[in-house]
Amino acid sequence: MTRLLERSGLGEETCLPPAHHYIPPYRNMEASRAEVELVVFSAIDDLLAKTKVSPEDIDILIVNCSLFAPVPSFTDMIIHRYKMRKDIRHVHLSGMGCSAGLISVGLARNFLQVAPRGARALVVSTETITPNYYVGKERAMLLPNCLFRMGGAAALLSTSRAGARFRLARVVRTLTGAQDSAYRCVFQEEDAEGHRGINLSKDLMTIAGDALKANITAIGPLVLPASEQLLFAVSFIARRVLSNRRVKPYLPDFRTAFEHFCIHAGGRAVIDELQRSLGLSDEDVEASRMALHRFGNTSSSSVWYELAYIEAKGRMRKGDRVWMIGFGSGFKCNSAAWECIAPAKSVEGPWKESICRYPVDIPEVLKH
Repeated sequence: MTRLLERSGLGEETCLPPAHHYIPPYRNMEASRAEVELVVFSAIDDLLAKTKVSPEDIDILIVNCSLFAPVPSFTDMIIHRYKMRKDIRHVHLSGMGCSAGLISVGLARNFLQVAPRGARALVVSTETITPNYYVGKERAMLLPNCLFRMGGAAALLSTSRAGARFRLARVVRTLTGAQDSAYRCVFQEEDAEGHRGINLSKDLMTIAGDALKANITAIGPLVLPASEQLLFAVSFIARRVLSNRRVKPYLPDFRTAFEHFCIHAGGRAVIDELQRSLGLSDEDVEASRMALHRFGNTSSSSVWYELAYIEAKGRMRKGDRVWMIGFGSGFKCNSAAWECIAPAKSVEGPWKESICRYPVDIPEVLKH
């Protein structure tokens, strides 16, 4: 565990739930619900205060949390807490992994497309780690203990431009779950001693790379300028049609389509692989590395922490385009493309107290 932590890329300020501060950790329903209420209600309270929107004005509620699905559901808990309307449309997504946040965004978009003008959708992304601490000895199942931390985010989507800060341009989802290796590469199971945990396959990076290629193929024609698409087409024709294997596959420069990148902070190896695969600079992946260092792997909400980092550093400008990339069990790679309408006017949110210290140098092995 110590060696894994030293190489994880996580800093000293990440947060574990109170239940994990005990030896052994306790993982009962009461503690799990307490974590949900702390994270989710705090995120929603902050969002409602910033937007000055009443809970009664929310028409759609979508929550995603993969590994904890209590009865009543997360959406029921939120509706009860905030006394929302009886006719609100609500969905709780579970079991869909770290990319579920972008699935929720896509689902909210679909709901809004058939809703009356001015409808509002509240999207909440989180992961409850209290009941999912692995207490066994399998190395592949210990890794999530080292990476996952408390975190959550809430976002408000609407068909009205008034007060909006970003415009959702695209949501592209790809799934490679038909392949056995992809289906099982992130798998919840019990070890030989009956301890439940998440098994991360040694082939995870290869599978993530294949899923990314599929997603790039789908989103590229939708966002890349004509010049990049032409170069890619020429390379494809030379290799496939003319059978000229000496021509290297052309990697499109996605920096011509986006100014900012929010890559799921799944771990140092995930960020390294995506930086290499997409040909990105250190500055392009800075938000992902710093979010991992400061908050750990917060699952589906990590891309929102990264967006908040970019804004807190004052780098977001009107018209800037943002690419969010999420990976999750199944195996899924999902993308969302955003355009900035109105940059944040002040540093608020999770980085308020620490942005002045970032970026920091993250050594290969952290010394304690």
